[in-house]
Amino acid sequence: MVNPVLSIKDAKLQIDGKTLWENLNLEVKPNEFIAILGANGSGKSSLLKAILGQLPLSAGSVELNSKKIRRGSRRVGYVPQARQPENTMPIRGKDLLWLGLNGHRFGFWLPSKTARAQYDHIIEAIEGEELQHRTIAEMSGGELQRFRVGQAVISEPDLILADEPLSALDYNQQAAVAELLKREAKEHHAAVLFVTHDVNPILDMVDRVLYLAGGSFRIGTPDEVLTSETLTELYGTPIDVVRNQGRILVLGAHDSHDHHHEEEWS
Repeated sequence: MVNPVLSIKDAKLQIDGKTLWENLNLEVKPNEFIAILGANGSGKSSLLKAILGQLPLSAGSVELNSKKIRRGSRRVGYVPQARQPENTMPIRGKDLLWLGLNGHRFGFWLPSKTARAQYDHIIEAIEGEELQHRTIAEMSGGELQRFRVGQAVISEPDLILADEPLSALDYNQQAAVAELLKREAKEHHAAVLFVTHDVNPILDMVDRVLYLAGGSFRIGTPDEVLTSETLTELYGTPIDVVRNQGRILVLGAHDSHDHHHEEEWS
């Protein structure tokens, strides 16, 4: 029996008196890829922050490899949203990668042979040889996200948390970043929790879906969760899920004014 990398037990998160979700139980095993979906304000990014120890749970617990998770653990990699940095940022691509290995250390640090080998592997994996000396402000969105994925996986973590890492990227960039993340995660048997508004670019990678809505949730395979019946029950209002040429379209009323709108994903 394979032990879970991540165990969330009876978890509840309340912010400013609003319950984002409660009674959440989730076990994530090595190599598992879980998409976290839901409308804005449903608590997707907040769940990642709770796992990272940045937001205290209102109830329940989070364990990494059967131990209480520590803030700043090198066993957890994090990929942020695809946002361009300020133009004044002097950080180079190579600096981002080294921070992934030694960001927890203080003072001068001389890379070991193992660390140098990890760096060389990742710089090749992200095709960053020509980009490593550029500042991150000089990179395109897709180039920067490749380095951010590299930073997240360079220490060979057991768990990778990705918070909408494909937002603001074009289709080709999305495909390249998603494939890089999947490949590097599988190489070290890492589990992935992937927050996204659009599941389509990663649909063939997803083992299970955690869908958050209205303080409740559903967990299951994409075929189990991404249905009109399940989402209608979850939202408490009619939702249509349409599948067309391998893509998913959600049609429904997702706001209090009952304005109908269409999305690739919600």
